[in-house]
Amino acid sequence: MKEFELKYGCNPNQKPAKLYMHDGSDLPFTILSGRPGYINFMDALNSWQLVKELKTATGMVAATSFKHVSPTSAAVGKPLSAELKRACFVDDVEGLDENPLACAYARARGTDRMCSFGDWVALSDVCDEMTAKLIAREVSDGVIAPGYTEEALAVLRAKRKGSYNVVAVNPEFVPDEKENKQVYGVTFQQGRNNFKIDNELLANIVTKNKELPESARVDLIVALITLKYTQSNSVCYAVDGQAIGVGAGQQSRIHCTRLAGSKADTWFLRQHPKTLNLPFRPDLGRPNRDNVIDSYINGNEEDVCADGIWQDYFTEQPERLTEGDKKAWLASRRNVALGSDAFFPFSDNIKRAFASGVKYVAEPGGSIRDDLVIEECNKKEMVMAFTGMRLFHH
Repeated sequence: MKEFELKYGCNPNQKPAKLYMHDGSDLPFTILSGRPGYINFMDALNSWQLVKELKTATGMVAATSFKHVSPTSAAVGKPLSAELKRACFVDDVEGLDENPLACAYARARGTDRMCSFGDWVALSDVCDEMTAKLIAREVSDGVIAPGYTEEALAVLRAKRKGSYNVVAVNPEFVPDEKENKQVYGVTFQQGRNNFKIDNELLANIVTKNKELPESARVDLIVALITLKYTQSNSVCYAVDGQAIGVGAGQQSRIHCTRLAGSKADTWFLRQHPKTLNLPFRPDLGRPNRDNVIDSYINGNEEDVCADGIWQDYFTEQPERLTEGDKKAWLASRRNVALGSDAFFPFSDNIKRAFASGVKYVAEPGGSIRDDLVIEECNKKEMVMAFTGMRLFHH
């Protein structure tokens, strides 16, 4: 296929719209089901790059959940704890621990379930039946992978009455070294961001504490590769092989850190015993449970534990998650990694990160206040590496 006509572009009024290769060659993917749109393909092609690079860097299978051209999370295929399985709504899946790809997907989709509602999925490896069944039961727009087993394809083609978007990408495709885009009729050209992220990028440790265990290295690589495909400014928290909080598209670095930190806190609090044991009504669907859990943890739109309200969601009135509960639970969380796509201009970012359990930091360095940022890390016995490389993505 050399060209694919799209229904419309970013918005319904933006017509005509199509995909094609500027040199007239075949497109590097095949559409196996559905009819993906403009934004679908923006998510698909960015997310595929992320998981492909993450697998190359770590040697582990990877998955990501994308929404509006930024990842909600990305993860490698590590087994999940019993608590995490419950928080990710996969505790009913037998044999999950023996399937790394399904584990990677369960982690990526389960991290920020509200932001992942209606997401695009990318898998680093051939999609198998178990992973397909996990995808099939979530609200999602589509998936891209290097291939699908017959059983997996049958499951995915049955989703959304046969309209679910399934794309097979050519894993051997190598894009041109130069890339172009137009804004207001003006063509921009730049070299592709082929910068390699690996352990060598973490060699320049600038803090007194220089103990960076292998698990933390993996988490920092997960965070940095996630940032490489996140709309800037952005900060990413990661732990146990998965991104647990992404703060994307903020003009201020501290707002990135706060946004990502609040998402990381919510992820931790989803695993609090009180949250895991909420007595949901059996007729309450998964998306509605996600909304209720978010309100239960963060106290957003309504007090879901209040008289006259709890009956809409629970079989009995649940015990509240108090501020004391939250502080105690979050205080016990440590060894979180944090990556930033540009330098931290002030030490307030370190203070906020520490509040969400961050112990390991990777950022480019280069601020005139680097000494103050390093000093704050030293006060908290944190480990920080200067990567020397900015990772803006627009």
